[in-house]
Amino acid sequence: MDTRICVTVLPLCPQLIDGFVLFSSRFSLLLLDLEEYYFEQHTAYNVTRSSTTQKVRGSLKICSKSVIFEPEPLSEPILKIPLRDCQKIEGVEENDLTEMRLLGTDLFLMSFSVFVFCLKVYYIKEGNVVAPYRIERKDAFCCLASDENLCFQLHRASCLDKLGDQTAMIAAILQSRLARTSFDKNSFQSVSEKLHMECEAEMVSPLVTNPGHVCITDQNLYFQPLNGHPEPVVQISLRSVRRIYKRRHGLRPLGLEVFCSENDLCSDIYLKFYNTKDRDELYYYIATFLENHMAEHTAESYMLQWQRGHISNYQYLLHLNNLADRSCNDLSQYPVFPWVIADYTSAELDFRNPASFRDLSKPVGALNPERLERLLARYRDMPEPKFMYGSHYSSPGYVLFYLVRVAPEYMLCLQNGRYDHADRMFNSVAETWKNCLEGATDFKELIPEFYGNDTSFLENSLNLNLGKRQGGRTVGDVALPPWASDATDFLQKSQKALESQFVSQHLHEWIDLVFGYKQRGSEAIAAHNVFHPVTYEGSIDCDSIEDPDQKIAVLTQILEFGQTPKQLFTTPHPQRITPRFQSMTRTPSQNTSFNELSPGTDSSFEDLTEESRRLAWSNMGKLKLVASHKLHKEAITGIAVTRNGASVFTTSQDSTLKMFSKESGSLQRSMSFSNMALSSCLILPEDATVVCSSWDNNVYFYSIAYGRRQDTIMGHDDAVSKMCWRDNQLYTASWDSTVKVWRCVPADIMNKRSQFQLLAELEHDAGVNTIVLNHAGTLLASGTKEGVVSMWNTGSFVLLQQVPCHSGKVHDLAFSPDSRHVLSAGEDSCLRVLDVQTGMVLSTVATEEPQRCFCWDGDTVLSGTVSGELLVWDLMAGKVTHRIPAHTGPLTAMWMNEQCSSIITGGEDKQVIFWKTQF
Repeated sequence: MDTRICVTVLPLCPQLIDGFVLFSSRFSLLLLDLEEYYFEQHTAYNVTRSSTTQKVRGSLKICSKSVIFEPEPLSEPILKIPLRDCQKIEGVEENDLTEMRLLGTDLFLMSFSVFVFCLKVYYIKEGNVVAPYRIERKDAFCCLASDENLCFQLHRASCLDKLGDQTAMIAAILQSRLARTSFDKNSFQSVSEKLHMECEAEMVSPLVTNPGHVCITDQNLYFQPLNGHPEPVVQISLRSVRRIYKRRHGLRPLGLEVFCSENDLCSDIYLKFYNTKDRDELYYYIATFLENHMAEHTAESYMLQWQRGHISNYQYLLHLNNLADRSCNDLSQYPVFPWVIADYTSAELDFRNPASFRDLSKPVGALNPERLERLLARYRDMPEPKFMYGSHYSSPGYVLFYLVRVAPEYMLCLQNGRYDHADRMFNSVAETWKNCLEGATDFKELIPEFYGNDTSFLENSLNLNLGKRQGGRTVGDVALPPWASDATDFLQKSQKALESQFVSQHLHEWIDLVFGYKQRGSEAIAAHNVFHPVTYEGSIDCDSIEDPDQKIAVLTQILEFGQTPKQLFTTPHPQRITPRFQSMTRTPSQNTSFNELSPGTDSSFEDLTEESRRLAWSNMGKLKLVASHKLHKEAITGIAVTRNGASVFTTSQDSTLKMFSKESGSLQRSMSFSNMALSSCLILPEDATVVCSSWDNNVYFYSIAYGRRQDTIMGHDDAVSKMCWRDNQLYTASWDSTVKVWRCVPADIMNKRSQFQLLAELEHDAGVNTIVLNHAGTLLASGTKEGVVSMWNTGSFVLLQQVPCHSGKVHDLAFSPDSRHVLSAGEDSCLRVLDVQTGMVLSTVATEEPQRCFCWDGDTVLSGTVSGELLVWDLMAGKVTHRIPAHTGPLTAMWMNEQCSSIITGGEDKQVIFWKTQF
């Protein structure tokens, strides 16, 4: 029997019926080797000679490292012939037809141009079944048509001794073909589209990159593959884009991923550019079509949402993975999720028992003390650069280890046509966890699918022949823990564990290891969290490596070994706020009882009050102007209201304190303490005394009952800018760069001869413009003229945090109701949210103009602008939801009652305006 194979090739012209190709394509770019390109295809016949000549019609694909024949009959195998295994490729004269006639191919004589003689053939998808490739070593030859020079060039490249030289020659061939072609503008969706830019790029999908041309207009983003596979043009409407992310590819800043839906896992296109300039130009052009894109997508803004319970643990981890360049299109940077359950042997999973959970403060490699000690002993004896773990917690091999049952072709692509040994496959959740604890080189974490709803990766529903284990057991479905009745139950309990109270309280510790400050440096060493240097961003500049072989080796290691996520946080990640309510879940059960979602009955009055506040804030955009009064001759600087709401006191730069009666709607009193501006005012408990601060460096105490000044504190060397009162302690901020704390008892105040005791002097590097106490009076925040926000413990007067926050002066500050965060408004037209525990800036919202004063419920902000508007902000989204005309000039002072239903504002227009929320 003749063992030679002949492929007869025709120009590409597939027969069509009603627009459908007669044979369905089984070809996939996954049949190529890693980092291989597919150039073009031709209609072809595979002609074999045994007892009789057989001809099979199909399509021949010319690739950078192989030629692949895809037969039309589904029962026939796909043939892959590596170019490196070809003995020779030579041209054929049209009159040299003896060999062709022997094979009965006279019908196609005019098509021949090239012979390929080879030694090895891969048989793929025999019987149309996904299975390991079968390899036959035999003489064969192919006849190719069309661009014979391409075949000669690719064969010469494959015969070069050095891999670096091979790669360089293939890259030159690719760039030459890209340069000779351009995007077909006939593919535009509309004749009115205006071209913005065109460049070369590659479309990235798992294990595959496909070169072509990117074109962007004022309406659409297009990608046209050089080979027309899998479709001639990919088109995305710019108006449909929801999110875009810059990506690293191979630790180089060349990637761009575009999402047109809210699905955090599946993007619409991932592009890899040949230079960063093209990538960035496309990114910023698309970003102009996204409202508030830059403000919405920061790690700090997502952190704030997560801390306050607006997004789940699962959603937050997905956002962090996205921001850290993790993508489902790049298996070397696939989203990484933690093991959170540690019990895979019990019949019931006890979420109330901490032992059921993994220690999230340690990397997987440090969970077993005995194994860790062995690793540390090796680490201590290792020359620089040292690393503790020889393998990563996430790599293409680990991802496909979990997903082999739903992505078998990816595993075959990664492992040269083979599955892993049956005993090393993902056979059991418990066995995998055990090996991660005890294996010498196994430190892998999990993937998002473990906390999703699709069970297919746990079930061999494709009936794949994955081999037999020792003892003869066939590899089938994944064995689940005793506490899971089936795959659906397993995923539901995994979701519940991820959103549990324990994980919510400790997830920030794992984030510190993977995305945060313990990812690298001395903190990583102390946390036993050190991986190979090549896995870290910035550790190696591939473009600076001159030796092509070394460069290819480094790139291969980067892509196959695994990559550490981009570092998102350089300071400790704050803990989540875990309320009394039951932990939130992404898919609440329909059978959840009312008691599970309700707080204890002992807090019903508090919850009723809180509910009224929430109702008021949800209607803040419906403020109704009740009354407006011009009380002063200069700008309003302070507003204070008696507890019964009957009297309103205001201070002004005109140096007067005014008392206004809400009941009569008339001015009752006007007092002046000096000839300089008053900067703020407050009312002491019992509504007996008003305290005013002045630019003349003094603080004045005014008795409401006696209608006269009672006392004066001359305690500063410059203007007093703001005051706070709590538990018989007065806090005064001054432009002399200090905040002073005074002890003063109201009973003493009635005595003109009383003395005020100075308890503390809090030093700053610049004049203090504003201060605020938290609700409990345990924390003080101060903001300076140089934009620094400081946080102090009022019990010990110790400085807790000092954060350079604004590029200009700090106008106003406020604590969130739970005292976890501070919001600051600055002269630089920014609102910033700071974490009290870490001092980290969690969120920055750019405003059109400076906001001089505001009120805040922790989520929504009501602020006053320089132009005089009241703005209602959705701080999580970073955008204005309502604009309310108010003053004719800068809005300078604001007061809100405890129920958040009444607001009073003052401005430079000398007006005091009264507002009510409408329900």
